[in-house]
Amino acid sequence: MKNTPFTALHIALGAKMHEFAGYNMPIEYTGIIDEHLTVLGGVGVFDVSHMGEFWVKGPNALAFIQSVTSNDASVLPLGKAQYSCFPNETGGIVDDLLVYHYAPETYLLVVNASNIDKDWNWCVSHNSVGAELENVSDNVAQLAVQGPKAKAVLQRLTSVDLDAIPYYAFATGEFAGCKDVLISNTGYTGAGGFELYFSPEVAMTIWNALFEAGKTEGIKPVGLGARDTLRLEAGFCLYGNDLDDTTSPIEAGLGWITKFVEGKQFTNRTQLEQQKKEGVARKLCAFKLVDKGIPRHGYEIVDAQGEVIGMVTSGTMSPSLKIGIGMGYVKTEYAKIGTEIFVKVRNRNLKALVAKPPFRN
Repeated sequence: MKNTPFTALHIALGAKMHEFAGYNMPIEYTGIIDEHLTVLGGVGVFDVSHMGEFWVKGPNALAFIQSVTSNDASVLPLGKAQYSCFPNETGGIVDDLLVYHYAPETYLLVVNASNIDKDWNWCVSHNSVGAELENVSDNVAQLAVQGPKAKAVLQRLTSVDLDAIPYYAFATGEFAGCKDVLISNTGYTGAGGFELYFSPEVAMTIWNALFEAGKTEGIKPVGLGARDTLRLEAGFCLYGNDLDDTTSPIEAGLGWITKFVEGKQFTNRTQLEQQKKEGVARKLCAFKLVDKGIPRHGYEIVDAQGEVIGMVTSGTMSPSLKIGIGMGYVKTEYAKIGTEIFVKVRNRNLKALVAKPPFRN
């Protein structure tokens, strides 16, 4: 298994460790519910150094990004980030990603840890315009500092005005005495906060500074278990569960990042454009259980007559709502908000209602 710059520290802190995307990662420290509520009420720190980063540079950088991603990067100003995906040739998704417009003719792509090699090979094989590509995944460390008190803690460690960085924007500057730290107002929890990208060489300097600065706010390290419950309550998709090589962005409710603008010819545009125009047979929906139980990935979703209409892709017991919540693909006619569906749990059909995410206010 690979290690991040923080792996030894996680072990020393007593985290429960487990393999994730080939890395030895912390799943929980004090418990998923405690860590979940820490992020919602205060500030928590996630080690997300396992994520992948690719530079795209040169005069053909934008042309390359336009050809392999679904969103319209031509409208992305300097200093802003964009959520997008790599469509494949068969209607599915290679991966979802963030596109950062870092500098003129320079973009940073941030991809999922489990897909680094797959995405890199995809980009290299689809680079028909001669863009300069560089895989720097092993040379970039990342911490996600999330929660309503994250900004106050972070601001003590940088002269960069964090109030001047709106959602899905970023700045690069000195942080905790370390130069060239990318400070991004993105996140995967729905609780607010920033993500920090930096050289692995300064990883412990930044970690120690964060935990010293956040003492009064009760800052805690948080594992991937709470990251999953937080993202699900926020209604964010997880690649490998809610998105994969067989799910189209239109089915997944990602039409808003699939732009059919003039002059943008991206992978499988014709089929996706047809799906948007004619509709799809299934859609990803969010739901809340009415009956007691916990939906899990792979459970069948049925109608009132017990006929299978779909499958759960993500599910958990919501730490905030104390009820079962989830997402899954269902036949399109069952995807409307408020529709009654049933999740098959151990041969019991538990009633659920299709809901509009996020699950918490």
